[in-house]
Amino acid sequence: MPTLLDQPPIGLLPTELNQGDRLTQREFHEIYSKMPKHVRAELIGGIVHMASPMKRLHGRNQGPLATVFQVYESGTPGVESGLSTTFIMDVDNEPQPDLSMIVNPEFGGQCHEDDRGYLNGAPELVCEVSDSTRSTDLNSKRREYQATGVLEYLVLNLRDQKLHWYDFAKNDDLQHAPDGIYRIRTFPGLWIHGPALIARDAKQLLATLQLGLASPEHAEFVLHLEARRAAHAKA
Repeated sequence: MPTLLDQPPIGLLPTELNQGDRLTQREFHEIYSKMPKHVRAELIGGIVHMASPMKRLHGRNQGPLATVFQVYESGTPGVESGLSTTFIMDVDNEPQPDLSMIVNPEFGGQCHEDDRGYLNGAPELVCEVSDSTRSTDLNSKRREYQATGVLEYLVLNLRDQKLHWYDFAKNDDLQHAPDGIYRIRTFPGLWIHGPALIARDAKQLLATLQLGLASPEHAEFVLHLEARRAAHAKA
């Protein structure tokens, strides 16, 4: 399947990426692929964003949510969670979100893997863990994720101790239910206990997720995914 990388050769490019550079996705990818492996960068709306080294605060708060995503994946055939996965979205965007969840292509998901191993298209769900990147995550990233087809977006705002939740499919800015649970719409059964997430209470997080995985809506979603897989196999 053709990708944004499968285009005619481009001209002379800079030898490294710098914060604030304006590039197309293809130019960005060409330079990025030649940078040292420890360098992490993203292209958001045609502008290069260089990531700082990950601080303890970021790492220790990303872990519990990543665990929730992975356990949900294990209980939901046809979905896949990702950690800092590159997504080639369009000519202006190549982000590496902290966490993502996709429906696999063979189950009718909206991403596909190209022959270089990169995912092309927008993941169904994106989550960013935000401290120093709060302004970017809540503004330019939010706009670009919505414009490129992400369905739901979470921002774990460490400074304000809050989980922001956006349903882009319905253009809604959502809040958790009175019981403190964020019931993700795109992935039924993915229940996130907000206070437990802020407190890094893994026991409560996993207990809440298990309730979601046992819910009728999750069972219906699993059947729906299997039906999409069968339809895709016949196509």
